[in-house]
Amino acid sequence: MLNFLIYIAVAIFVLVLLAKFVKYSTMPIHLRWEIYPVPHDPGHEHGGSYYEGVSWWAKPRLKTLAGELKEMLMEMLFIKRVFTYKRPLWWLTYPFHTGIYLILVWFVLLFISALIDIFAIGILKMPVYYLTLVVGSIAIILLLIFSLALFIRRVSDWELRSYSSFLDYFNLIFIFAVVLTGALAWQKDFDFTIAKDYMKALITFSSPPTVSLETQIHIALLSLLLIYLPFTKMTHFLTKWFTYHKILWEDEPVIGSEMEEKLKKYLTGFKVKWSAPHVDPNLNWAEEASRCDLAGKCEVKL
Repeated sequence: MLNFLIYIAVAIFVLVLLAKFVKYSTMPIHLRWEIYPVPHDPGHEHGGSYYEGVSWWAKPRLKTLAGELKEMLMEMLFIKRVFTYKRPLWWLTYPFHTGIYLILVWFVLLFISALIDIFAIGILKMPVYYLTLVVGSIAIILLLIFSLALFIRRVSDWELRSYSSFLDYFNLIFIFAVVLTGALAWQKDFDFTIAKDYMKALITFSSPPTVSLETQIHIALLSLLLIYLPFTKMTHFLTKWFTYHKILWEDEPVIGSEMEEKLKKYLTGFKVKWSAPHVDPNLNWAEEASRCDLAGKCEVKL
C-alpha cells in the first residue's frame, strides 16, 4: 500500500510540475522590466547596457552565458538576495534550503546505493555508503532545526507576520512534521540500510522490507508532501527561472524581432478585462492605449 502511494505521489509531483512549466512557457508576452546591468551583457558589470554603445543596432550582439550562470548559482546555492537585503532572515533560511538540497542529494545517493546492490558493484559500495550516511544525517539535522526556527521567526517577527497567510505557517509545520517523523525513523535505521532496501524494492517492484511504525508514518507524510508541493508556491524555482530569463534579463531589441510580432498579436487580439472606470471592456489593448493622451489621461466611457 505504501509503495503504491509513493508511486502515485512521484507521478503527480512530476506531471504537475511539467504542466506548470508548459503553462508558464506558453503564456502571453511578459512585462519587460528594463533593469540593468544584465548578467549576459559583457562589459556593463557596474550598470548600463549595450544600448549605451554608439550605433549599437549596427553592431553584432555580444552575450555571455557565464554571467547568467554565475548569477543564478549565487541565488540558487547561497540565496544571494536574502543575504543582501534581509541578512537576519538569511541565517535561518539558508541552512533550511541547504537541508533541502542535501536531502535531494541523499535521495539520489540512496538510489545509487540501491543500484549498487542490485548490480553488485562492490568497488563503489563503501564510498557511497559513507557519503549517504553523512549527507542524510546533516540534512535531517538542518531541516529539523531550521524549519522550526523559521516558523518561530515568522510568528515572532511583526514584519513577516504582517504578510504571512495561514498556508505559510501550515507549510512550515507540514515540513517539520515530515522531518520529525523522519528523524524518529532514523533512530531505528541509523545507517540508512533499511531505507536503501526500501529504495531497492521500489526500483525492482518487489515487496519492501518490514519497517517501524515511525517509518510508515514518515513515508505516508512524505508522499502527501510530494503530492501537495507542486500545487503551492514552494515550487517557486519554476517561476524564478522565468522571472530571471524572461523578465529581468530579457533585453532583445523589439524592432524587427519575433517579439514585435508577438506584441502586435497580443495588442490587437486580446481585450482588456480590467474592472476600472477608465477601461472599456469592448476594446483591445491597442485601442485602449489610443484613447489615452501623452499625460496619461484617458477618455472614460461609463
